[in-house]
Amino acid sequence: MQKLKKRWGIHSNFQLVLVFIVFGITGSSAVYIAKPFLEFIGLERTNFPDAWWSSTLYWTLRLLLIFPFYQVLLVLYGWLFGQFRFFWNFEKKMLQRMGLGFILK
Repeated sequence: MQKLKKRWGIHSNFQLVLVFIVFGITGSSAVYIAKPFLEFIGLERTNFPDAWWSSTLYWTLRLLLIFPFYQVLLVLYGWLFGQFRFFWNFEKKMLQRMGLGFILK
């Protein structure tokens, strides 16, 4: 745990626990929100035909939607748990590494 705390610049075990809680809640929330959002925009599972590619297309769209929800929720939950600075820096670093750093400029 000490290596992780040092790498992330975290000073206390309490802060580390908060960071883990935020990661857990964010992942669950992003997955939970994606399905109703797809239904809201008219891309329900029942709208896809019974072809072999339809489930692949549906799940691809759902995963593509989970990514932006996750990014927004990560910063939002980080703010709610008092860890905004950590998650904002984490978000910027992650987007830079993925080649999407232009989004923050």
